[in-house]
Amino acid sequence: MLRPLNPGSICAPFARYSHGVEVPAGYRLILCSGQLGIAADERVPEDAGEQAERCFSNIAAILHEAGLTLADIVRLNTFVTHRDHLRPYMAVRDRVVGDPPPASTLMIVSGFARPEFKVEVEAIAVGPA
Repeated sequence: MLRPLNPGSICAPFARYSHGVEVPAGYRLILCSGQLGIAADERVPEDAGEQAERCFSNIAAILHEAGLTLADIVRLNTFVTHRDHLRPYMAVRDRVVGDPPPASTLMIVSGFARPEFKVEVEAIAVGPA
């Protein structure tokens, strides 16, 4: 099925992610817009880890619509507003994503559309056609 691509000729991943993930022919792609740490009732937790939980919960709901789960994610792009938010985010990510771990980029940004947001996560998942 999915094959992680972590060539020995480059530095190993710094955390639980793959440098690349090969998707075999015949799979469909589900692309999720960036999800913020906001609930349906518009509540936004203060804690970055709780916001990351909400981001992944939102992504799980989107993937569920397509018959997939968080274990089907092959690519993550994540944005946090401070270096202190890296570890809480990564703890959530490492717990909820499948194996092999997805390809992933994690960036520190100056902010989002609303100042209370600390984490945003975009995801690409694959499933059988």
